[in-house]
Amino acid sequence: MDSSLSGPRGEHRSGDATILHADLDSFYASVEQRDDPGLAGRPVIVGGGVVLAASYEAKAFGIRTAMSGGRARALCPQAIVVPPRMEAYSQASKDVFEVFHDTSPLVEGISIDEAFLEVGGLARIVGTPLQIGANLRRDVAEQVGLPITVGIARTKFLAKVASAFAKPDGLLLVPPDGETAFLHPLPVGKLWGVGKITAQKLRDFDIVTVGDIARHDESSIISILGRGAGRHLYALSHNQDPRPVRAYAGRSSMGAQHALGSGMHSRSDLEASLMSLTDRVSRRMRSSTRTGRTITLRLRFADFTRATRSQTLRRSTADTAELLNAARVLLADAAPMILDKGITLIGVAVSNLDNDGAEQLELPFDGGPDTAALDSAMDSVRKKFGSAALTRGVLLGRDPDIAVPLLPD
Repeated sequence: MDSSLSGPRGEHRSGDATILHADLDSFYASVEQRDDPGLAGRPVIVGGGVVLAASYEAKAFGIRTAMSGGRARALCPQAIVVPPRMEAYSQASKDVFEVFHDTSPLVEGISIDEAFLEVGGLARIVGTPLQIGANLRRDVAEQVGLPITVGIARTKFLAKVASAFAKPDGLLLVPPDGETAFLHPLPVGKLWGVGKITAQKLRDFDIVTVGDIARHDESSIISILGRGAGRHLYALSHNQDPRPVRAYAGRSSMGAQHALGSGMHSRSDLEASLMSLTDRVSRRMRSSTRTGRTITLRLRFADFTRATRSQTLRRSTADTAELLNAARVLLADAAPMILDKGITLIGVAVSNLDNDGAEQLELPFDGGPDTAALDSAMDSVRKKFGSAALTRGVLLGRDPDIAVPLLPD
């Protein structure tokens, strides 16, 4: 779908629609279909125990990301289930981002499979934003072999909404004089920050579309949702989003996660997963000479809801033991929720990263072990003999590849 929208006469907005939101379609599944032509046009599920991704042919049967594999196969018995190949997806992402950077010098990556591009200064060189978007889609298809959808608008928020509206494999421009006509009929769930609970609160007041929010006074929305959420959603309903596209300046976080599947999981199982995840993340940080201050525990529950817990340390570090201790505290804090709702995924991420790997070291006055030296020695052994050459005793007999890179939202 390649198109643009225009609005009623008299609607004028300052600025041009020069922000592109480029989003790969069903990324993991599309990579599988690209690499195996026999999968083209067929329902494909990536992941067995839990659906990590589904092709559009599979989504037509109601299959969604994070659904249990059993439920997915019941909805579509003819679906082809393939194991995830994270290295292939990582390489495909790098290839696509090379196309992004060839398109514009201002690229802000927001996940492995999507980015914002600012193309306002390229009109005389390349063409209009709509032409640039069309060329971008063509280049990704020809050079990487993947379908991608592009939304174009005056703000990052509306560009992302436009790309979601244009999927799959589409292109949509929302010009400044067409913003209200496009945005206001959409359900409130299309606004960033509106989940099921917030949507229900709004529905209780007969607010079901974005236009309904815009037609109220800001104070009315604040009285329903609170000051922060109310002001945020009211602004978005009028397409007020002042954030510029910021060029990539290094990864903002590093993380890994483990899908546990359904069923009961003991405290020792969760501890083992936490150790493996923290080992992997801290090792990647050290290999990239990065340190970080904030550790976040990510959880997904049996009802598919999610929760995060985070702690900011007093110093920036890549020390495995220090990060693991903080992660254990967060896990203990989340224990009541885990017992109540059941857990299907656990993840660890470290943010507030320093680019130069600077770390304020502490003298071991207590006579304790030199953990930095231990980490360094273990990194050297694993680099020479493989990641499975050394492991913790608690992980013996468990899946050595327990963690996978963080997935897109």
